[in-house]
Amino acid sequence: MKKILPKITLSVVGLASTLMLGGCNLVIMDPKGTVGQGEKQLIIMSVIAMLCIVIPVIIATLFVAYRYRRSNTNATYAPKWDFSTTIEILVWGIPMCLIAFLAYHTYVSSHELDPYKPIAAPADNPNAKPINVQVVALNWKWLFIYPDYGIATVNEMAMPVNTPVAFRLTSDATMNSFWIPQLGSQVYVMAGMQTQLHLMSTSTGTFRGLSNNYSGSGYSEMKFKAISTDQKGFDEWVEKVKASSKQLDSKDSEVYKHLREDQMEYAKTHEGNVLHQEPIYYGTVGHHLFDDIVGQYNDGHFNVHNHGNSSAAPAQSNDMHSGE
Repeated sequence: MKKILPKITLSVVGLASTLMLGGCNLVIMDPKGTVGQGEKQLIIMSVIAMLCIVIPVIIATLFVAYRYRRSNTNATYAPKWDFSTTIEILVWGIPMCLIAFLAYHTYVSSHELDPYKPIAAPADNPNAKPINVQVVALNWKWLFIYPDYGIATVNEMAMPVNTPVAFRLTSDATMNSFWIPQLGSQVYVMAGMQTQLHLMSTSTGTFRGLSNNYSGSGYSEMKFKAISTDQKGFDEWVEKVKASSKQLDSKDSEVYKHLREDQMEYAKTHEGNVLHQEPIYYGTVGHHLFDDIVGQYNDGHFNVHNHGNSSAAPAQSNDMHSGE
């Protein structure tokens, strides 16, 4: 009975782990954007390539264990054996070829999926102009500024389907990471720095955006909605935001200061989940708000470069980015 209990315990733990994993939503394997699709293809190719090594090794291990079991008297007995050219070639040559294969494709995909690399308009929408979106990570919330439309939103953004989106990102709080899993690359943002990201959705829908970097208690609720719709739907969304009477004139305005301040103490003393707040629309936004937010950490100045791309939006000289 004592021997059976540990086995039952292990079975229960294994079953519980499986059930918990069953609740995971692997959205990265259901991409809705060009970058996400490229990342999915890279993941699948890498897994298949590695399985070409793993599966034969597992089969060979089982074969050797069975073939040279103690009870098999027909197995070859060679106590003085010490070297095999064939085995050495297989053990070293095949893994080296696999590493070279993965290294090449990783290098190529790293440049193809570079967050700084602008995305070309699709063939079915060749005249599509990129939508410019400026992103500011605040305490447990995301601020989106649309400079071409003079509007801003909190915890919600929208984009036309099959239209490139050029992001400029920074933080006015702790270091954070911006990520829309189904669209692609996540990038880190820091105060006083700015970075770039280019994405494009290929399907309509509402996608989950989130903070992918631990930045203190409550960060897990730092989520937003990324809406992909047709051009008509996007225009209607813009008009809805413009209809708001709220204004976000500058970083020194009381509205922005209130938006920027910490909300944790407020959350502790009030009912409801104020960290994951509903979207806020600002019908008017200051023209240089984003640059002022970045510049306040650099005495109002910042040097720019284009990361080797003359058509890209300006980026901070001491920027940082990471594509995954």
